[in-house]
Amino acid sequence: MKTLSISSRILKEIFRDKKTLAMIFIVPIIVMALMSYVFKSYNNTDINIGTVNVSQQVETNLTKVKNVNIKEYKSEKDAENALHDDHIDSFIVYKNNDYKMVHANIDASKTSMTKAALSSALTQSSIKNMSSALSKVSPVKQAQPKIHLSNEYKYGSSKTNFFDKMMPTLMAFFVFFFVFLTSGMALLKERTSGTLDRLLATPVKKSEIIFGYSLSYGLMAVFQTVLIVLFTIKVLNIEVVGSIWLILLTTFLLSLVAIAAGLLLSTFVKSEFQLMQFIPLVVIPQIFFSGLIPLDYLDTWAKALSFIFPIKYASEAISNVMMRGFTFTGIGIDLVVIILFIVVLTSVNIIGLKRYRKV
Repeated sequence: MKTLSISSRILKEIFRDKKTLAMIFIVPIIVMALMSYVFKSYNNTDINIGTVNVSQQVETNLTKVKNVNIKEYKSEKDAENALHDDHIDSFIVYKNNDYKMVHANIDASKTSMTKAALSSALTQSSIKNMSSALSKVSPVKQAQPKIHLSNEYKYGSSKTNFFDKMMPTLMAFFVFFFVFLTSGMALLKERTSGTLDRLLATPVKKSEIIFGYSLSYGLMAVFQTVLIVLFTIKVLNIEVVGSIWLILLTTFLLSLVAIAAGLLLSTFVKSEFQLMQFIPLVVIPQIFFSGLIPLDYLDTWAKALSFIFPIKYASEAISNVMMRGFTFTGIGIDLVVIILFIVVLTSVNIIGLKRYRKV
């Protein structure tokens, strides 16, 4: 009977806690629906291939390949510019019976799809030519010219895989997640233990409290950022085209966003259990809209939703530095947006402390 009494008391507490009920019954449905939508969209990802001096027959065969879009260019220089501006994923140049494929190779799966598409197109073209030759009765047997294929990679090599594309986003995610979790737990512990109440009873300013937490965890974030970036580059052997310092700067700014977000969330929960419950709602959607799965082919509402997540801007900046060699100017807008997140969340934190000040 005592067991039933204890169980009954706990159930009553759970059903009285609307936040807990929402996390148990509503959040999993939202996350699963989001996962289903994003991954179904990813399966329909298209690849854009540029062509230079490629025969009409081969181009026609390429367009027949599912999810392949073809764009013709007059010169290799024009195709190079389009590849640099991210208008195409690869381009094919035909010259003297030689097909040269140039790949951005930012997404290894798209590189593989381009190779497979050209191979399929050339096979179909060869079969058609052979059928045409056989239909003509001729005593002279003409040898088919041998086709040469070559590949060039703007980033990485033929060994580059999907993990390389994921790495910038994973770096941003791990920096954000662990800093967010530790900073949120810290302020919550201060609040539940009564330390925050005693601190607020002193003449100390609310802004000084928030800046103090941000500074201390910011210093810890510096070491974490350096560790993650160096481990990624030196141990995992991920190629970096641009400046490592820009990657460090971006991840550090993201960690400040995580600190501010963690402090903010901790003011709305009553216990560590509730804080853990909020993690799926706060963190998981950021993974889906961070660029880990291409956003180009999502609906307009999904693209618009991605702009409210700071990890999106950080992962874009890191990816552009690592894989495209962007400079400070190239990622300046992303950094400005991240800084705006820091300013807004910090300001909200300072205002939010008013609810705990009793004097």
